[in-house]
Amino acid sequence: MAISPLDRPERNNALRSIPRGFGGVLRPRRRPDGGTPATDQPTRRNAVVTSAIYDDGVRTSSHARLAETFRALRSRPGGMAWIGLERPDPAELAALAEEFDLHALAVEDAIQAHQRPKLERYGDTLFVVLHAARYDDVAEEVEFSELHVFVGPDFVVTVRHGLSPHLSSVRRRMEADPEMLARGPEAVLYAILDTVVDEYLPVVNGLENDIDEIESEVFAQGAEASQRIYELSREVADFQRAVRPMRQVLSALTQGFTKYKVDEELQARLRDVADHLTEVAESVETHRGALRDILTVNATLVAQRQNEEAKVQNEEVKKISSWAAILFTPTVIGGVYGMNFDQMPELHWAWGYPFAIGLMLATMAGLWGIFRAKKWI
Repeated sequence: MAISPLDRPERNNALRSIPRGFGGVLRPRRRPDGGTPATDQPTRRNAVVTSAIYDDGVRTSSHARLAETFRALRSRPGGMAWIGLERPDPAELAALAEEFDLHALAVEDAIQAHQRPKLERYGDTLFVVLHAARYDDVAEEVEFSELHVFVGPDFVVTVRHGLSPHLSSVRRRMEADPEMLARGPEAVLYAILDTVVDEYLPVVNGLENDIDEIESEVFAQGAEASQRIYELSREVADFQRAVRPMRQVLSALTQGFTKYKVDEELQARLRDVADHLTEVAESVETHRGALRDILTVNATLVAQRQNEEAKVQNEEVKKISSWAAILFTPTVIGGVYGMNFDQMPELHWAWGYPFAIGLMLATMAGLWGIFRAKKWI
């Protein structure tokens, strides 16, 4: 069984300086005679999704408890353990750290989650953090999950924080191909990476559909376009933060597979995964550029609509002001005559009343002509 991009000595000689007091949960290493530590406790049934032992690519046993898996692996030299956990508690990860000699820093990351995609090597174990993504068609949004993978000489441990990826499909796929599974833990790691990247494709398509809808909504002058553009831009940015570091992870793995002469078929398949990831990354960058362009166009259209609305409002204000002035003028004239001063010749003039009415009408007509010429009314 290939062990290699890890270039490590035998496990019994691989002594690392691991703080044994991590989190108050790490217990002493297993006894040299291979016995089960006295502190070994049953794990919660709902945290262990699947735990199985494989020989030459064939499942030979399945176990509900980690302690049973450990004993089965010790009894089958050359076998491989594949353990899947979902949101385990510190005690369960401590049992794994004790059995497989996992580094305390990697265990701490797996407990706390919220890590960037990365690849770390601790002695004879690889620790890989992946971000999976799933597109929710109903909510039209992207959901992210975190997956931590420990890969050692004869074990693979996955710690999932979220709903995806569906590792049960990965297990079925690998069990249906014993020849590939017989290539060891590196083959399982490849299959997990391949699944995570393949699940990016529906996300890319979903985002593309959303962008098309946004374009239609923008040009249809939809009222909620700006908010939807912002939400979609944030989703694309989050997706890009998940994809971009993955390229570095795959690049490092590809170099390691080549350097340590891992099975050539696995090298070829890992390169294929890297190619798919490159396509995804390019698509995400294209989507982000498209959203920037849409945001610019939307801002321009919003400004145009606001200017048009302002013009309409100004025209209405002009009309109201014009008619107010026209109607106010007779009131001024009538108010003057209503003062009843004695020294007003018009009061005793026979044509005084017609004169006042005529003056009002003439003033109104003059103002109407002026405002009409200015196109206010």
